[in-house]
Amino acid sequence: QAAFDKAIAAGEPVVVQFHADWCPTCKTQQPLVSRIMSEPKMKDVKLFVADYDKEASLKKALRVSSQSTFVVFKSGKEVTRATGQTTQTAIEGTFAKAL
Repeated sequence: QAAFDKAIAAGEPVVVQFHADWCPTCKTQQPLVSRIMSEPKMKDVKLFVADYDKEASLKKALRVSSQSTFVVFKSGKEVTRATGQTTQTAIEGTFAKAL
């Protein structure tokens, strides 16, 4: 939470991924997210993976009601969010809004 707050306050590009181990969509997303985050253009983007079942206060603060949700921030403000994306192209498009 502290690292997330610091990154937002600094206006850094941030993606929060709400993940649950029991979620099949989340399992599909994981290798795609890893591949996308390893791309050079994403080097400045901070990825925070929030456990959907344990991060209740963050879920409430960001008004997230479903696992497999990405919340994207740019310059300290939410710019987009997406739930249930399972293609690399869709996830890349969502993450790119942080840049």
